[in-house]
Amino acid sequence: MTLYISREASKRLWAEITTEINLLAENWKYLLAGLIFQYIHGLAARSIHYFHRPGPLLQDVGFYLLPELGPERAYISEMLFTFVFLSFFLWTFHPFIFKSKRIYTVLIWCRVLAFLCASQFLRIITFYSTQLPGPNYHCREGSERATLPRPEKLIEAFIIVPRGIIYGCGDLIFSSHMIFTLVFVRTYNKYGTRRFIKLCSWLIAVAQSLLIIASRKHYSVDVVVAWYTVNLVVFFVDKKLPELPDRTSGAATLLLPLSAKEKDIRNKDEDHKMINGNSGDPIDWRQRTQMNGKIADDANMGPVHAGTTMNGVL
Repeated sequence: MTLYISREASKRLWAEITTEINLLAENWKYLLAGLIFQYIHGLAARSIHYFHRPGPLLQDVGFYLLPELGPERAYISEMLFTFVFLSFFLWTFHPFIFKSKRIYTVLIWCRVLAFLCASQFLRIITFYSTQLPGPNYHCREGSERATLPRPEKLIEAFIIVPRGIIYGCGDLIFSSHMIFTLVFVRTYNKYGTRRFIKLCSWLIAVAQSLLIIASRKHYSVDVVVAWYTVNLVVFFVDKKLPELPDRTSGAATLLLPLSAKEKDIRNKDEDHKMINGNSGDPIDWRQRTQMNGKIADDANMGPVHAGTTMNGVL
């Protein structure tokens, strides 16, 4: 990817910002709803802690097969998850930095939040249905954090940071870390272009699963259920959402203002098409070999889409 380095590039950057602001004005309610549900999910995970009762660890195949990392090395899985989260977050903002771009930041986050909310809704139902004794070290018998006392003030029940995030117990089936990881991995595999990164992302997801179990933060069932539930949720929700516009097609570029040089090139192309008896519509000559809106890898013919939409995600 070529970095913006010229004066013309600064105009393109401003045009990108303007386009994203327009998309934000159209889709802000979906983003806000997704962010509000993140708080609701955190509140549900916090409140289940009041019902948690520590007990003996359940028999678990993963605990037998994987060596226990111990509380002093439990941070390893959190470091890997932080790397995954930050990497994906930064990637979604690459259209502001790089000249080569495939997505719109606002639209991709509308899609991601839809996947997260659907998965987290199922997760809330699941861990409220049955409370298991937590395997994490602070959730075991003898730990002061294993149970939560009744809040002295009502406002305390609505505060979820930092204790509700770091020292939660009872919200086991299924793993929230795996929800985020799998949603990010599947999203990049559809809209990313680096084949090597796609392969590495799946390997990282597997490593994250093993580290969660080895850290005794979840039972194996919590991770296994997350793998097939999140993948199924993303698969079906993705089919219900309009496909993202293809930024390499003539239709999608209408969202982004063109520079004077690009306008001149486009006019010449259209004149050439008209001379040869074609319609001159860039959509007519773009490749249509890719199915289901998935962007092809850089190693292939380039990113192309089948059906696209010019509106918001929802």
